[in-house]
Amino acid sequence: MAHADASVSYLESEKGFWGWALSTDHKKIGIMYLYTILIFFVLAGGAALLVRLELIAPGATIMGKHAYNVLMTFHGAVMVFLFIVPGIPATLGNFLLPLMIGAKDVAFPRINLLSYYVFVVGALIAIISLLSPADTGWTFYAPYSIQSNQFVVWLTLGAFVMGFSSIMTGFNFVVTIHRLRAPGLTWNKLPLFVWASYATALIQVLATPVVGMTLVMLILERLLDVGIFNPAKGGDPILFEQFFWFYSHPVVYIMILPGFGIIADIIPVFSRRPMLGYKAVAYSSLAIALVSFIVWGHHMFVSGMSDWARWVFSFLTFFVAVPTAIKVFNWVGTMWRGSISFEAPMLYAIGFVFMFTIAGLTGIHLAVLSTNVVLHDTYFVVAHFHYTMQGGTVVALMGGLHYWFPKITGRMYNKKAAFIGWLWLFIGFNLTFFPQFFLGLEGMPRRYFDYQPQFHHLHLISTIGSWLNGSSYIFILSTLAWAAFRGPRASANPWEALSLEWQTSSPPPQTNFAHVPDFPENGIYDYGTEGRTDGPPIPMGAGK
Repeated sequence: MAHADASVSYLESEKGFWGWALSTDHKKIGIMYLYTILIFFVLAGGAALLVRLELIAPGATIMGKHAYNVLMTFHGAVMVFLFIVPGIPATLGNFLLPLMIGAKDVAFPRINLLSYYVFVVGALIAIISLLSPADTGWTFYAPYSIQSNQFVVWLTLGAFVMGFSSIMTGFNFVVTIHRLRAPGLTWNKLPLFVWASYATALIQVLATPVVGMTLVMLILERLLDVGIFNPAKGGDPILFEQFFWFYSHPVVYIMILPGFGIIADIIPVFSRRPMLGYKAVAYSSLAIALVSFIVWGHHMFVSGMSDWARWVFSFLTFFVAVPTAIKVFNWVGTMWRGSISFEAPMLYAIGFVFMFTIAGLTGIHLAVLSTNVVLHDTYFVVAHFHYTMQGGTVVALMGGLHYWFPKITGRMYNKKAAFIGWLWLFIGFNLTFFPQFFLGLEGMPRRYFDYQPQFHHLHLISTIGSWLNGSSYIFILSTLAWAAFRGPRASANPWEALSLEWQTSSPPPQTNFAHVPDFPENGIYDYGTEGRTDGPPIPMGAGK
């Protein structure tokens, strides 16, 4: 391979299909991941809209009960495993992590490319199997999943294959952060997005093998009838739940922790204030990763568990609130008295703080034993989960795409259109899911095809909100796609940020940096007055 020209952007080097398909450049791999998961996002979102349309009124509206269960399974499995889990780490994580630490690439570029194709193969196997059709729900609980049609084997095989991709990505990130940091970039100077990515990578490496073993046992159960989870043959279906949630609760933080990192990097830039409590915010990511491994039991309070175990898991679950609250309070404290610039990334960050706060406060009710028993398997859980995953992870991803869009594409989007897209999404999302809290409080079970007439009005509001919610993403992604090819050229650092990725050109060269980047003397969050970090904020553009 010819020596890369540091003056040529990654978009101009090695053009054509094979130039992208065989590239080991972390930036191109991140873009390929982004295009791929957005396809799955559209498919899963379309299924969700059909589900909500069916629920617009009691009784069968546009489909039967079997078709409803099939669409529910498709939506949940694709949205969780093919979009949200790889979402931020594989896309923005791949693109930005080496840039943020001053490295030329990840530690193992070829393994990085391999992880992408392993993900694609696993995703295709899963998608094909889901079209069989599948109707077990996205958790695939035994014993129904081992007695259902043959799709379960192929679906679990697809998930098993994708697990290898997740492990390879996590391992690559851990080694990259440990070994490839620029001179002077110590652990206590790392960007908070890197800290969050590091904690996420540890979960990927440690938790994914557990679900891999669980899926192998499920395949053996289905093919060889060995009786691991089937009670008719001496197995225990609760054992499947234990294994599944031991992985699946940490995987919640694979989804949300990188979103925390994005928000923590956006807020200081657009508040022109240093990050309040940097070390507390950084170390809280590791604390969340640790606690995530010891609280899986709160998903099983009504599944057959001793009173002592219920009490212990309920007590431990409250510990998650401590490092999470540290983040939220420090974000709000950073914005306090700041010179806030309400650009699109900051609007998404503010929206994230608002919606994730609702998710956290409603999560307390699910940690308390007495209220969990009442609210379990109701629409209250559906609303809480979506406020965490969509109101948290997906909104953070949209904010990150708007923040680093000039760096990724070298162009700038229309700021008025970006504001409209944010407002459209904010209204649509809350109109969709906030009424579902009341549905749950009134006793409406989740995953039901039909419901009593007294729930009609709230379901109607939720369905109308889903149309706004879905169409907002079409508008946002269309705006960004148009700007990527037709938008005005962006400067190297339009936000006047201090982190290392903004010290190179936009878009970056294939080698990332023409020379070893200079790390700011006072750190990448030094947005105070000159020589100080505790003075009044400097408004964006004041230094020009």
